[in-house]
Amino acid sequence: MSDVVVLELQGVKKWFILRSGLSQVLSRKHRRVVKAVDGINFTVHSKEIFGIVGESGCGKSTTSRLAVRLLEPTDGKIIFLGQEITHLKGARLRKLRRDMQIVFQDPYSSLNPRMTVRQLLNEPLLIHGLAESKIEMDATVKETLISVGLSPPETFLPKFPHEMSGGQRQRVAIARALITRPKFVVFDEPVSMLDVSIRAGILSVLDDLRNKYELSQIFITHDLAVARQICNRIAVMYWGKIVELGPTEEVISHPYHPYTKALLSAVPVPDPDVVYEPNLISGDIPSALNPPTGCAFHPRCPVAIQVCQSDEPELIDFGGGHYASCFVAANDAGQKRSAEKAATATMNS
Repeated sequence: MSDVVVLELQGVKKWFILRSGLSQVLSRKHRRVVKAVDGINFTVHSKEIFGIVGESGCGKSTTSRLAVRLLEPTDGKIIFLGQEITHLKGARLRKLRRDMQIVFQDPYSSLNPRMTVRQLLNEPLLIHGLAESKIEMDATVKETLISVGLSPPETFLPKFPHEMSGGQRQRVAIARALITRPKFVVFDEPVSMLDVSIRAGILSVLDDLRNKYELSQIFITHDLAVARQICNRIAVMYWGKIVELGPTEEVISHPYHPYTKALLSAVPVPDPDVVYEPNLISGDIPSALNPPTGCAFHPRCPVAIQVCQSDEPELIDFGGGHYASCFVAANDAGQKRSAEKAATATMNS
């Protein structure tokens, strides 16, 4: 992973205002707000696969759409290759599109059913003027199809989406995103709708593309096992906020936040000798229109303390680029450091 920062989000928020009547449209006082993304910070480096994990409704997909400016943030900054693009519009934003792409979860609904594979891949080249001749366009299309594992490409070029399997359609969607040779691509749960036997092939393609095209990626998933396989770093989201962030193996091997621990306990271990000990989350998910005070997770947290109900924890550095926002974990880490210092002082004396 390079030190070059391709994408940076600084305090990004996305609040959706719900209005159900004329009085609420005219009155600010009675507006209801859903804080889908509520002040997140992270960076994506060159050739890095950055994972965002969490249960449905936590803000993962909204974050992915903010990153590629399909949504405009309510607050905060989005910086791409050193240029702030938070409120970029018009021709300048269209020019940027070739460098940042997105692959959606459902390849069947994201591909035009009336277009062949050739037409689907030709279209981005024509829009951005990236091919000077039909020969050059065909060469680029075939090379891209081969790079995503659709070979020989001549077999797939005349096909419509309904004539292919789900895995083949998703490979075409990936090829369409790559055809402009972008520097950054968001993959929004690209394997969640595919059979387990097909997932490994798609994940292998994504890993190969990182090196072949020097591609930076955000990989959205609810499956920590998949994130562990492909991501360099992961951010765990809950209720519009990042609650834990760090190198993938470090976060999975030594989680600090109770929510991360609960997610990990839900991942089955393929070993009959391992004793399964589920870390169950009690209670219901809070209402989006009436979020809890303090830590958003405290109503469901098995280790919550008094301060969790009144104060909102900040991300704390636990070392090695591993961050978590949890008062209990911070207290435990502080007590451990104090004990280590006391033991060291005793040995020195």
